[in-house]
Amino acid sequence: MTEADAAALQPAAVAAVQRRTVWVLSLGQILGGLAFGATVSLGAVLAAELSGDDAFSGLAAAAVTLGTAAVAVPLAAFASRRGRRPSLAMGMAIALVGVVLVVVAAAVQFFPLLLLAFGLVGAGQAANLQTRFAAADLATDATRGRDLSIVVWATTIGAVLGPNLTGPGEALGQAVGMPALTGPYLITVVAQLLAIAVYLSALRPDPLLLAYRIVAAAKDTARGAIAKPDQPVVARYAIFAVAAAHGVMVSVMAMTPVHLLHHGASLSIIGLTISLHIAGMFALSPVFGILADRVGRVPTILIGQGLLAASLVTASFGQESTVSVTVALVLLGLGWSATTVSGSTLLTEASAEGQRTRRQGLSDLTMSLVGAGGAILAGLVLSWIGYGGLALAVGVAVIATVLLAPFGRRTPVSSGGVE
Repeated sequence: MTEADAAALQPAAVAAVQRRTVWVLSLGQILGGLAFGATVSLGAVLAAELSGDDAFSGLAAAAVTLGTAAVAVPLAAFASRRGRRPSLAMGMAIALVGVVLVVVAAAVQFFPLLLLAFGLVGAGQAANLQTRFAAADLATDATRGRDLSIVVWATTIGAVLGPNLTGPGEALGQAVGMPALTGPYLITVVAQLLAIAVYLSALRPDPLLLAYRIVAAAKDTARGAIAKPDQPVVARYAIFAVAAAHGVMVSVMAMTPVHLLHHGASLSIIGLTISLHIAGMFALSPVFGILADRVGRVPTILIGQGLLAASLVTASFGQESTVSVTVALVLLGLGWSATTVSGSTLLTEASAEGQRTRRQGLSDLTMSLVGAGGAILAGLVLSWIGYGGLALAVGVAVIATVLLAPFGRRTPVSSGGVE
């Protein structure tokens, strides 16, 4: 190893790279969230128009979710071989193809092509999910939760701005002769191209490949902060906690607009409730990241379960009150945020380098499938036992996460390895 290589692997140099990496990933996440928000906001409308039946409007979001699930593991495997930089760019490039096909499908009025296109758009969401793990590649125990949560927080900007650009985008689309309802996808294309450019040009050195180099350099002083012993039981608990919280969140959130509408709430009130829920999901994620670093990963997961439990009880017993339902949705977002940030952090440090990206992809796959299944089953449960019953029924996942928490305790490491 040359002196230059040795210097690049010193803790101070790695810390500087990590700071730059977090900022680059945050910018990419803003652009990715902007693209995704502008794309999905009109998905249901396009699906209903092309299919000719409002009953099929939800298939657009379902196609995106299934596309995210399908791409999660291959994208993680690609990152393991080639690094985060090409993997994130690849995910956004596939989504870009999907956006182009959305416009084509609208132009030729072909519904199956639209669903395929939205499936490809899911690759962009898979890349967005992967960024939180990329933020943890070079992080130490003291800052891993915080760094990961900062990138999650950056999603807020794109998620809020994206849907609000549909009006200007539609006007721009009409000016250039695009099919109806596809104008906002011009903004999506620009945002995705910029995200690809940011990842390819600025994510250097690649955080995952640098982490591999650090671990390979057995005598490097930064190795102990990056390398982790493999603890599969802990990793499985982390995957379960994140997926369970996501299933709870999606199940209740997806049915809330229907419930409020049936109880006489206006569309503006419903929109405000969902907006506050999204703010709960992302706006305070750095707080939960800092808590995960200072209090611990599992304790922060349990804080998230407490927030989810409070949300479900509030939603169930306050289902007749719009204010109570809104409070419940905010708590639901906060509980999801605490569990996702701390669970993702726990998964990263419970996995040795050879297993880490594969498990991260598996986590995103499981999370997406549980969310899709939860959204589908929630409609059936709502029609059977109502909104309050639904809120209590999904509480089973919260109870299971709490009871299984002892499996999330990491085993102390001695000089000889895992004790």
